[in-house]
Amino acid sequence: MPFSSYKSLGNVLKKFQLCYQEEDYIVSAEVTPSEYLQTELEFVLVELVTNNSEAAVCENLIYPILKESWKPHRDKLMLWSHEPLQYDEDLSGTPDYMITKKSPLGKIVCDQPYLLVVEAKKDNFQEGWGQCLVELIAAQKLSQPAELTVFGVVSNGDKWEFGKLTANQFTKNRTSYTLQALTTLCGALENVLVHCELQLK
Repeated sequence: MPFSSYKSLGNVLKKFQLCYQEEDYIVSAEVTPSEYLQTELEFVLVELVTNNSEAAVCENLIYPILKESWKPHRDKLMLWSHEPLQYDEDLSGTPDYMITKKSPLGKIVCDQPYLLVVEAKKDNFQEGWGQCLVELIAAQKLSQPAELTVFGVVSNGDKWEFGKLTANQFTKNRTSYTLQALTTLCGALENVLVHCELQLK
């Protein structure tokens, strides 16, 4: 069953017997993005139509911000776009974006996922979290060690929501972040990526 078939966060929690809580676990300090990213986003928002398709949202808003946040961690982590992920027939599909452990075998080898990012299609965050959580479950089941925390983001390009899965506990960060507060959003992503690096073995 592909990830995209899961439409409800509540149904996923029930099917996989996970506990749900909300908590502000992200300690976000402001991180100033590069002048290039700021200029590019300003240009995109003024000159392009960014809400006419899923691809436009991903390519023009989500991916550039993710790439900017990943760059300082590129020695240890790898950013993937639309790379297949499969645990079994029930947990398989293609996440929009993943940040994984950088494989010692080379950059074309996808290693352990730590962060999975899903676009909130048609601004539907409820469905987005249903899909994101099953991706986190697949990543967790593939993980070594099993107690690894995996992180998730659901975004429509403007609004960014964060969550994490540890054992059978899914925690959704109470605070969401927006493109209008870019330094705070970049700070939240930096906080998550630092925690990803801390789990590297």
